Amino acid sequence: MGRRSRGRRLQQQQQQQRLGSAEDGGKRNGAGWEGGYPEIVKENKLFEHYYQELKIVPEGEWDQFMGALREPLPATLRITGYKRYPEELAWHTNLSRKILRKSPQLEKFHQFLVSETESGNISRQEAVSMIPPLLLNAHPHHKILDMCAAPGSKTTQLIEMLHADMNVPFPEGFVIANDVDNRRCYLLVHQAKRLGSPCIMVVNHDASCIPRLQVDVNGRKEILFYDRILCDVPCSGDGTMRKNVDVWKKWSALNSLQLHGLQLRIATRGAEQLVEGGRMVYSTCSLNPIEDEAVIASLLEKSEGALELADVSSELPGLKWVPGLSQWKVMTKDGQWFTSWDDVPHNRHTQIRPTMFPPKDPEKLQAMHLERCLRILPHHQNTGGFFVAVLVKKASMPWNKRPPKLQGELAEPRAPVPPSPAEPMAGCTSDTSELESKLAPGISDTGAVERAENMDSSGSKRDGVCGPPPSKKMKLFGFKEDPFVFIPEDDPLFPPIQKFYALDPSFPKTNLLTRTTEGKKRQLYMVSKELRNVLLNNSERMKVINTGIKVWCRNNSGEEFDCAFRLAQEGIYTLYPFINSRIITVSIEDVQVLLTQENPFFRKLSSEAYSQVKDMAKGSVVLKYEPDPTKPDTLQCPIVLCGWRGKASVRTFVPRNERLHYLRMMGLEVPVGKKREGAAAAPGAASPAEPEDGPGAPSPAEPEHGPGAGSPAEPEVGAGAEQEAGPDASSGGDPAEAGLPR
Repeated sequence: MGRRSRGRRLQQQQQQQRLGSAEDGGKRNGAGWEGGYPEIVKENKLFEHYYQELKIVPEGEWDQFMGALREPLPATLRITGYKRYPEELAWHTNLSRKILRKSPQLEKFHQFLVSETESGNISRQEAVSMIPPLLLNAHPHHKILDMCAAPGSKTTQLIEMLHADMNVPFPEGFVIANDVDNRRCYLLVHQAKRLGSPCIMVVNHDASCIPRLQVDVNGRKEILFYDRILCDVPCSGDGTMRKNVDVWKKWSALNSLQLHGLQLRIATRGAEQLVEGGRMVYSTCSLNPIEDEAVIASLLEKSEGALELADVSSELPGLKWVPGLSQWKVMTKDGQWFTSWDDVPHNRHTQIRPTMFPPKDPEKLQAMHLERCLRILPHHQNTGGFFVAVLVKKASMPWNKRPPKLQGELAEPRAPVPPSPAEPMAGCTSDTSELESKLAPGISDTGAVERAENMDSSGSKRDGVCGPPPSKKMKLFGFKEDPFVFIPEDDPLFPPIQKFYALDPSFPKTNLLTRTTEGKKRQLYMVSKELRNVLLNNSERMKVINTGIKVWCRNNSGEEFDCAFRLAQEGIYTLYPFINSRIITVSIEDVQVLLTQENPFFRKLSSEAYSQVKDMAKGSVVLKYEPDPTKPDTLQCPIVLCGWRGKASVRTFVPRNERLHYLRMMGLEVPVGKKREGAAAAPGAASPAEPEDGPGAPSPAEPEHGPGAGSPAEPEVGAGAEQEAGPDASSGGDPAEAGLPR
């Protein structure tokens, strides 16, 4: 009876909704595609009073400032610089995200944005959000820490900077992207995986006490210091009012007072882990000096000259900004003002702290050069509000006892980049700090390193296995991750792969890893040697969510072929420079056939491609298109595709949105709803991860066993091949079964 009564109530509710829709149909139709939601009143008197009192807006510009805040934020996008384009490009439209999503006239353009975002060729990112990575001035040899990385739009910028030279598959540098929220880490993984880099690691820690890592340098454990640190801290977000309209009614001065302490702790921890001569960018999407200048001033004061604000006024020509404040006041949530800590009554001391006020000493305040901070106001260039400060580390932090001894090879530059005050020489590790935040400040770095070696040698973990930390040492939040297991050099799994693809002797096979310690290895991933070093030496002190790029997948019936593993499109651009066999050179016409037909017979290919494929053994192949400079009207960028050579036909294993991207580049737009020849579904647009529009579907790490509720394992090749080829695959997609050409 209970089930029936619930069913009747549901039917009644649906009928009432239909009646309601009919009654106010005129209103909904009047609203059109913009929807029938009530407009949020964009007024907050306390907000206006607060910022008028602080004078953050130049005189005479207040009306323009408030007018800009009430307008929708324009949509912006960035073309991925390193993948296939000669230079980084960013585009700005005067259309809001809502109009882009809802307007019937822009449906095709929106589908293009969605598809290209999912394939990693563009990133939809707010304009001011692009500024901190640019001011970080990162280079391919830099070790970079992104302390509060989710949802990942700035992280993808940093990855692009590492891969500035496309001819180098493994840059010396890497990005460690951290976030305290376990679920947001999976969104971060999804963003990073779009770019297909072996130099990214996603970790899950509280940024204010992120553990000190160590690396092996010629057999000796050394503290890992970062060349570049991005410190984009959690904030009240009142600079985002144009896109997050809820801020209008939720804004309160209390938000900043509650966040100030956390922001200062995160920035302090970042400064501790920065190499001497390194650069840290502190940023917020808040206009409030309590979250901005107050944090910077307090950090500079406690550093006692170890940190200084860099003058970056000439580094982004064309950017309009106002200098940071040198004087400000503190306001409580009920509107009471305080100009100094001495004025604050004792009953307010838990809410208001002395670090929230500017320094009293005028000389000390002037020496800080707070005017070098950048505050971006919405009305100057039709953007959101933002704050950025660039800090350079000149010496060790004062609470550290003494610097460790310099290692000769670390003191040398890792790339022929001339050092300068704005972009110091990387790798000079002369900073000091405790190995973990719990170590006493009196312990020297040398002692900390020795202690680290003792801790490491006393462990009983297996070689090459980088598992999650024991529960006694670190409480695990969220889903338990499967371990990262590096393939041993004598593993019998690798020689057949090496022979089948004729891998170059320089191939770094020790950088291959899997996510299982038992049973058959289903997926093989690859990381750079620097990240391998980090993984092997820190598995007990950090929680790694995801790292590496997938390069091979096991066939379910691999024993039937000469090699049990097929190539994965995700990692083909990393792997291709080492492959010397199984390569089929194809023409632009062949590419069109392969991307628009499901299982084309060999005879449908050009005579050159046919002569290569007809005598080749069954199995995974590389399909390579090289542009012809004598034919400028044809596609002028190289394409590398993964495919499968069957008995009489060949097919590609390319994700749906990447397939659409290549077709667009050839001038062949595939309309939504049009099926490929022999395909079961149309290559329409999928929902990407849109950091500015919404989280989308996270793509977590791909464990082999027991994925857990929120960390789904990637389907094995029976379904995984279809997934990689896109939903337009004809059937199961197993290389040994129905999904492959016969």
